[in-house]
Amino acid sequence: MEGKRRVKPYEIGELDQYLLGQGNHYEVYKKLGAHLVEDGDKKGTYFAVWAPNAQKVSVIGEFNDWDLTADVMERNDPVGIYTCFVEGAKENEMYKFCIETKKGELLYKADPYANYAELRPGTASRITDISKIKWTDKAWMDQRLKWDHKEKPMSIYEVHIGSWRKHPEDEDGFYNYREFAKEIVKYVHDMGYTHIELMGIAEHPFDGSWGYQVTGYFAPTSRYGTPEDFAWMINYLHKNKIGVILDWVPAHFPKDAHGLADFDGVPEYEYADPRMGEHPDWGTKIFDFGKNEVKNFLISNALFWIEHFHIDGLRVDAVASILYLDYGKKDGEWVPNEFGGNKNLQAVEFFKHLNSVVLGRNPGAVMIAEESTAWPKVTGEVEDDGLGFSLKWNMGWMHDFTEYMKLDPLFRKGAHYNMTFAMSYAYSEKYILVLSHDEVVHLKCSMINKMPGLGWEKFENLKAAYAFMMGHSGKKLLFMGQDFAQLREWSEKRELDWYLLAEKEHQQMQSWVRDLLHLYRRRKAFYEQDNTWEGFEWINADDRDRSIYSFVRHAKGGKQNLLFVISFTPVAREDYRVGVPKRKQYRLILNSDEEKYGGTGKKRPAVYKAEKSECDGRPYSFAYPLPAYGVAIFEF
Repeated sequence: MEGKRRVKPYEIGELDQYLLGQGNHYEVYKKLGAHLVEDGDKKGTYFAVWAPNAQKVSVIGEFNDWDLTADVMERNDPVGIYTCFVEGAKENEMYKFCIETKKGELLYKADPYANYAELRPGTASRITDISKIKWTDKAWMDQRLKWDHKEKPMSIYEVHIGSWRKHPEDEDGFYNYREFAKEIVKYVHDMGYTHIELMGIAEHPFDGSWGYQVTGYFAPTSRYGTPEDFAWMINYLHKNKIGVILDWVPAHFPKDAHGLADFDGVPEYEYADPRMGEHPDWGTKIFDFGKNEVKNFLISNALFWIEHFHIDGLRVDAVASILYLDYGKKDGEWVPNEFGGNKNLQAVEFFKHLNSVVLGRNPGAVMIAEESTAWPKVTGEVEDDGLGFSLKWNMGWMHDFTEYMKLDPLFRKGAHYNMTFAMSYAYSEKYILVLSHDEVVHLKCSMINKMPGLGWEKFENLKAAYAFMMGHSGKKLLFMGQDFAQLREWSEKRELDWYLLAEKEHQQMQSWVRDLLHLYRRRKAFYEQDNTWEGFEWINADDRDRSIYSFVRHAKGGKQNLLFVISFTPVAREDYRVGVPKRKQYRLILNSDEEKYGGTGKKRPAVYKAEKSECDGRPYSFAYPLPAYGVAIFEF
């Protein structure tokens, strides 16, 4: 009896199909897609695509003049993967899969596993070889293995590459990955951020989606260069000791004809029932989290970015829209789970699987949930029925904080507890405090223009706001442009308004944020006990009539603790007295009244000695002349 043909290393074998069918083929991107291979004296590309409902599949491209009959693919069962080797198909050549459906229609689809794509408005995939990328960031990657986000500083600069800076002479004006890397390193080092978070890197057809409607999950967008350029950028950032987080979008995908929607003529990547498989608000499709091959696609994609491209973490977009079956839907537009509830139990299991695998295989990497509800244990251990994320965006804090800051100072006393409420749940999850791109678009105003008052008052309000954010428990994220008080809302169509830095007020704001960020990195009290009650202590959370907040951040071992005093009214308090926990000396390390921040420059003592005088329910206190919108940080 004739034996089976031996499977070559690059080909899809029975084990590949079995693992994909089980949802455990974590490196399936090395097999599916387009891969340059040498087979004896033959050179070409091996193509493989999962299309179980197709009648017939061909690969068409520049190598065969887009001829539908030239390279018909062979079906591999049981999971329905189509494969073929095309001799002479070379790097950088464009291609698509032509899928004949069971109804006889022809669909021209981009490769779901492609690593490179044609620049929009073109929609073809490109053959590329990402295995040849050379890395020299070993020191960073070795250090990452031991890195613990729970006890380390994280101040994240959220960036959209296409609009951070632009070349004025070009049509799009995009900086390429390498140009951007060199410039962003200078800026991040100067300002003192620890990480950057990149919006919209996976390939997407529409600039206005900011990268949140993805058609090429395994391809860094060609807007800014090649996959090799993208890797060079990550490598360069790592060599300069800057962490890189990517936005990642497993919540939905668009209906573009070349994309994943109805991929082989019927719903393949999405739920078949439109009540499960469509987002009415966004006009997009929802992944089928009950299908092993689809879960495998997403988990292997997360691993692809972290393991192949050395990304340090993924910020998972729109988690709530995945967890709730009725998210954005009216009665009759959604299907309850088997127990009659609104939780997507398949998605819950997906997140547990995803986070267990990604974090289990990659110590020191982080998975961050953008989850906007009170879903329990988002950052809880999977073994304890948590979802297993490393960190969660604190959307509740962001809402309360911005609503308070918008108020005229006269009315802030009525909303005083907006600013303290988040501390009542601060340790239920491991949080990042965020002021993200979502807060400075769609008529929500830039951060500076959320502030009440005119001119100087807006700037003073924002300085006080940023100081409160930096002192509060939780890691930090700030969207680009907000650290120098950009006046206009953000738009992906233009670069940031860097010209504002010619004006003194914007320079002073940038200096304030810069000094806060550097202080944050230098003082462990800011971050090493972010997740324990021992790390934070209110001195006075109830001074609503004066709208003043005072609190302590404790360092481990009781050394270099920090006392914060922050006023949110334009009233100077020359007679201000603050209660303190110990009869110690309190050294002033940051004072918003300095001239370089736009203050009066009035000289103040460097050290304040606590005396036995009851205040704020404490036996000891000291007096400090607190200016209008004053911020003072003391070390003790």
